[in-house]
Amino acid sequence: MRWTVALLAAALALAPESFGQDAKEIIQRSVQRDLLNFERLKNYTYVEHDEEHSFDKHAKLVKTQRETYEVMILGGHDYEKLIERDDKPLSPGDAHKEQEKMDKEIEKRKHESAEDKAKIEKQRREQRKFLNEIPEEFNFKLLGVENVSGKPAWVITADTKPGYQPKDRAAKLIAKMRGKVWIDQGEYQWVKIEAQAIGTLSFGLGMVKIYPGATVHFEQTRVNDEVWLPASASIRVDGRAALFVGIHSEIDMHFRDYRKFQAESQLLTGDEEK
Repeated sequence: MRWTVALLAAALALAPESFGQDAKEIIQRSVQRDLLNFERLKNYTYVEHDEEHSFDKHAKLVKTQRETYEVMILGGHDYEKLIERDDKPLSPGDAHKEQEKMDKEIEKRKHESAEDKAKIEKQRREQRKFLNEIPEEFNFKLLGVENVSGKPAWVITADTKPGYQPKDRAAKLIAKMRGKVWIDQGEYQWVKIEAQAIGTLSFGLGMVKIYPGATVHFEQTRVNDEVWLPASASIRVDGRAALFVGIHSEIDMHFRDYRKFQAESQLLTGDEEK
């Protein structure tokens, strides 16, 4: 299921936080806002619930998989611990295995050198480097204003600019998508995205391909009056894996229970902080 994150990240990249008379300048401002959200996310733990429905070539449901993770901060970086499967707590045996895995990871991160930590942080930042290409890679058009959750938001379309040659690997991926974003007028933050693949997206050295028509819907929410973080996402995929095995999936992801991680190992909810 985790390979879908790449497709989700591609959709997120289509989301400048505003649009105005000088589109490029405001889009650049939006990139800085996005980076701020990205940096603050590492200060939060949360719960992620993933649900995947798989269909055969006749659109018949053949499998449903549900997994819930507790995403926490270990050694300054996030770690996913499986806590539920199919909406039920893990069996004692599986829970013990997950705890053992986490204990090993904790011990490993205790012995990370400063150089190791710097390398991990560099890799984390590199994942967002492609955002710098957004102003040049897409043409944006303001469609109008709509209310989202009771607040006015700009509605903007994003289409790949013909002839542009992306430099970053992730930028090459999102060049095969088009999207529509809703941007909160009060805070210059995006609140909703709809994106669609318009070309073939390849993952895993070409072992997995996502064909045109795959769609992504994504929404964010404001947390603790300081940051915008993911609330939900849905991905609809028609694709093909190695050996010509069809992939027809619907993936729904929900994020909840954001809590701010404190140096003294306290976890505070938004209400507790006020």
